[in-house]
Amino acid sequence: MAKLIYSMITSLDGYAEAAEGDLGTGPADDQEVHTFINDLFRPVGTYLYGRRMYETMVYWETAHTEPDQPPHILQYARDWQAAEKIVYSTTLESVSSAKTRIERTFDPDAVRKLKAEADHDLTVDGPNLAAQAIAAGLVDEYHLFITTSVVGGGKRFFPDGVRLDLELVEERAFDSGLIHARYRTR
Repeated sequence: MAKLIYSMITSLDGYAEAAEGDLGTGPADDQEVHTFINDLFRPVGTYLYGRRMYETMVYWETAHTEPDQPPHILQYARDWQAAEKIVYSTTLESVSSAKTRIERTFDPDAVRKLKAEADHDLTVDGPNLAAQAIAAGLVDEYHLFITTSVVGGGKRFFPDGVRLDLELVEERAFDSGLIHARYRTR
């Protein structure tokens, strides 16, 4: 059975999306971090996205066509293109990437079945969609990439009203100050 992983960049005060502006230093700014993320998520077979996250990530469908891309960017583009993508949206009419389909509603039972039948892990990306997966008890691992910024508000990494007791499995600090913390459900 495959794992469902929730991973996002988060501010030091726990926001995956700032109310105003960005979250500070992220993986796209740092080759060391981006290479780590490449290696970490290369085995992922399916990405579960909400519409907004998909619209951000679809960049990787054509990133390899831009001139002078460094090797770590090209590798991530290849890995992303190789994976299946499911976009949960009631408004998106079509997708612009291969290996991608639209689902109109998030069905926890369908995701359980995906996990049971998958040969490779899955990720759920975006705090809104992840909140639904967390509430349904579907998330097996949490990967937080914690910036050095405090943003004071926005959309939280973890949804309100959910109690989780997690086990720290791995941590790593990068030269940029970014910290990766990996937790699994107990």
